[in-house]
Amino acid sequence: MRQWVIEKGSSSLDGLKLVEAEKPVPGPGEVLVRVRACSLNYRDQIIPLGLYMGGAVDRDTVPLSDGAGEVEAVGAGVTSVRVGDRVAGTFFQNWVDGPPNPQAGPALGAPPATGMLQDYVVLSERGVVPLAESLGFEEAACLPCAGVTAWNALMEGPRPVQAGESVLVLGTGGVSLLALQIAKAAGARVIATSSSDEKLDRVRALGATEGINYRAVPAWGAEAARLAGGGVNHVVEVGGAGTLAQSIQAVGFAGEIALIGVLTREGDTSPHGLMFKGATLRGIFVGSRGMAQRLNAFVDKHAIKPVIDRTFPIEQARDAWNYQGSASLFGKVVITL
Repeated sequence: MRQWVIEKGSSSLDGLKLVEAEKPVPGPGEVLVRVRACSLNYRDQIIPLGLYMGGAVDRDTVPLSDGAGEVEAVGAGVTSVRVGDRVAGTFFQNWVDGPPNPQAGPALGAPPATGMLQDYVVLSERGVVPLAESLGFEEAACLPCAGVTAWNALMEGPRPVQAGESVLVLGTGGVSLLALQIAKAAGARVIATSSSDEKLDRVRALGATEGINYRAVPAWGAEAARLAGGGVNHVVEVGGAGTLAQSIQAVGFAGEIALIGVLTREGDTSPHGLMFKGATLRGIFVGSRGMAQRLNAFVDKHAIKPVIDRTFPIEQARDAWNYQGSASLFGKVVITL
């Protein structure tokens, strides 16, 4: 079978190699998935560059946390899925439900776990989830990381988004566009930022009420607060250190900032401004299998279709990486197998 690997010690995309491997066999409690589509996240950019958490990978590693396919075989004792079921892997293989916990890992696509960018993958029975019935493999492959992250940010906290509230999303990557779609389906008013007026037109077409070009309006946090009538109820903060201060300007009294991003590493990260508004900052690191199931039910109910920017065949996976890291990105990049 085909699989892409990040070579041990990799510090560039040159460390990505397409190789042949033996087809795996599921053991007790495991399932063999024939992978049909995968999608990329920002995390997948920095792992082969040696910039993710512990640094360069310490072994050859199959990349990508996000993939969907069908069950081809099951090991002894498996009862929750059957051969032929359409499933996706879950980002965390041991986080079934409930609050974050130290036993949630491993996370697919980084050591010690394998990833999804291969024809076949063996996963734990509890590390897969049935697909949303309304989605094909390519669309479903967009949800395990970005979709669950957006869902957790907006719907799983102490104050889930309510109809009539305001939501601020930053940029037009996968998490932000899925958050826009979830918030809109929940009846919220969405404000989006981008450096491109053309992209702002596209997010308005997806349902955003307002758009802010952050190059034309450097104080975009204050502008978002103004557009929201004094402060935003929910901020989906994917930027990180470089945007957090503006997000604190944007959030309203008793509002929440869902802190997700590491796209920018330098900036003012002092949370002191939250004190004056009684606002909160909640850390988000993807989510559980239960969250994925609740997201899938919501996607089916509201006919949400993830925005796929471009699709590449498995042989052109490195081209997919290059495009996903470009300024042209709008939504998700998918690799088909």
